[in-house]
Amino acid sequence: MTITAGVDLGTGTIKTVLFDVAENKTEWLARRADRIRQRDPFDLAEKSYAAVLDEAGLSREEVQYVATTGDGETIPFRTGHFYSMTTHARGAIYLEPEARAVLDIGALHGRAVKMDERGKVLGYRMTSQCASGSGQFLENISRYLGIAQDEIGTLSKQADDPEVVSSICAVLAETDVINMVSRGISASNILKGIHLSMAGRLAKLLRVIKVRDGVTLATGGLALDDGLMAALNESLVKQKIDVEARSHPDSIYAGAIGAALWGAFRYEKLQQQELLAKAS
Repeated sequence: MTITAGVDLGTGTIKTVLFDVAENKTEWLARRADRIRQRDPFDLAEKSYAAVLDEAGLSREEVQYVATTGDGETIPFRTGHFYSMTTHARGAIYLEPEARAVLDIGALHGRAVKMDERGKVLGYRMTSQCASGSGQFLENISRYLGIAQDEIGTLSKQADDPEVVSSICAVLAETDVINMVSRGISASNILKGIHLSMAGRLAKLLRVIKVRDGVTLATGGLALDDGLMAALNESLVKQKIDVEARSHPDSIYAGAIGAALWGAFRYEKLQQQELLAKAS
């Protein structure tokens, strides 16, 4: 039995999970997601970790490995750090065993990762950081339109004549949206247009890394935006990519899950090396 924690420090949210990993069973002990907003991310990571330990009824000494990912390589209480593409790949396999690719749709960018059944990364591509296909851009637009985050998907699916945002630059794309509002374009059609624009770029990422079929799991903060998921599957059909895009209720935790599971794997390897060293 190995108790491991995974901490995914993202741009907008910190995700923290706690696992009990045994040879034949992996048990999820606790999870937590905290929006950073104006708070210090390292202080928030500390509080989030303390909260999941409290939920599981464990002390810090009972955790064998604390694995970080995302921007968490300098978190003080970490044991080790793993790159995001490897953690999202492994976390996706845990959540959706059929998945052979990941679309991580975060606050600042989107990225596609191709992997095998073990979570080994086979290919990787990311959108540019200034691209309008990001969670932060969509959040800014919804705020401008006076729409709550949990209303975006429903409104997007009500669109009857979506107007696609053509600009890759987020600043210019926001100007496009302002012009749409002035022309009387409905919020539903604006949001569906943004979703289609984002989805088109994400689908192209899958094409670039040669994901041609099977299941792709959406992870990150926008994975539960059902309007975006609908637009993504539309774009995959339009681009003739025979892929089914799915999300999972716990998609936001994929990076933290992968970190915890890779942490358990690394811990076991280190233990084996220690035993071999003692035996020799």
